[in-house]
Amino acid sequence: MKKVPVADSVGMVLSHDMTRIIPGKFKGPAFKKGHVIKPEDIPVLLSMGKDHIYVWDPPAGHIHENDAAYRIAKAVAGIGISYGEPHEGKISFKAEHDGLLRVNKEAVNQINSIMYMCLSTLHDNFPVTREKIVAATRVIPLTIEDKAVQEVESLAEKYSWIIKVVQYKPFNIGVVITGNEVYYGRINDAFGPVLRDKLGEYGYSIQEQCYMPDEPAKITEAILNMHKNGRNLILVAGGMSVDPDDNTPGAIKNTGAKIITYGTPVLPGAMFMVAELEGTVVLGLPACVIHAKATILDIMLPRILAGEPVSRADITRLGVGGLCESCSECRFPHCGFGKN
Repeated sequence: MKKVPVADSVGMVLSHDMTRIIPGKFKGPAFKKGHVIKPEDIPVLLSMGKDHIYVWDPPAGHIHENDAAYRIAKAVAGIGISYGEPHEGKISFKAEHDGLLRVNKEAVNQINSIMYMCLSTLHDNFPVTREKIVAATRVIPLTIEDKAVQEVESLAEKYSWIIKVVQYKPFNIGVVITGNEVYYGRINDAFGPVLRDKLGEYGYSIQEQCYMPDEPAKITEAILNMHKNGRNLILVAGGMSVDPDDNTPGAIKNTGAKIITYGTPVLPGAMFMVAELEGTVVLGLPACVIHAKATILDIMLPRILAGEPVSRADITRLGVGGLCESCSECRFPHCGFGKN
């Protein structure tokens, strides 16, 4: 860029946005890149502390920060992601619909290892709503070598995706609530209302719900009946601990379901089970789901609703960040719980 005194700048074209700050009132570009300086702009520029402006005079092989941001955005944005124009050199990415944000950590790390690159995202597997800002990108200097941007574009070709928002899938949901105390009416059901609320946050409802005593054969039969009735997500609540009279894990296994995991390195939620029964996801829910604001269910539910496959390795990786601090005011998912 070429430095020019403001007094001599009328008719010249700005090579970058010029930010104006009025404390408590405004912060943004008073003049944008490409603006042609007019005589009436001179007092405004001087009031901003600008005695000089810079006009575009790039070295060979360099591109402007805005052009770089556009190309990076085009390379990085996947399905369910939109982006607008640069604002002071930065482009923000938004979710086009409600869903699960997926971030390819390896690809993002490689992009940020390129000198002067900046790509910032929310956490991987973060539930987002339409128009939510999920990531942003820019380059650090006002100009950057074209070959640096080409490296980003090459990485985008290497990976099938870098950031994307996966829409939630349709699910036909059944709930089996176990326990003699609820089945025989000794206490009121607490699981049902909690599960209706949690599913409702994602726009889902429960199609079938039943109560079963602490008898493995009856719990197994209830699960199989729901599967037969077309429920492709079945939540089995209660009886998940290692006490001798807690029969839900064995009952789920007796359906013939493949057990992906029983037990997690997450607190609350250590006694959580994930199983798969001929295309139906079966979840065993421990009692903590009733009384804790955020548990393993809150971490895993959006992933399952997005149709993302869950492996034992996915569960074991949750240990780092898997301890809930039990804050007096729960802010989940806007906290470290479940993030790694």
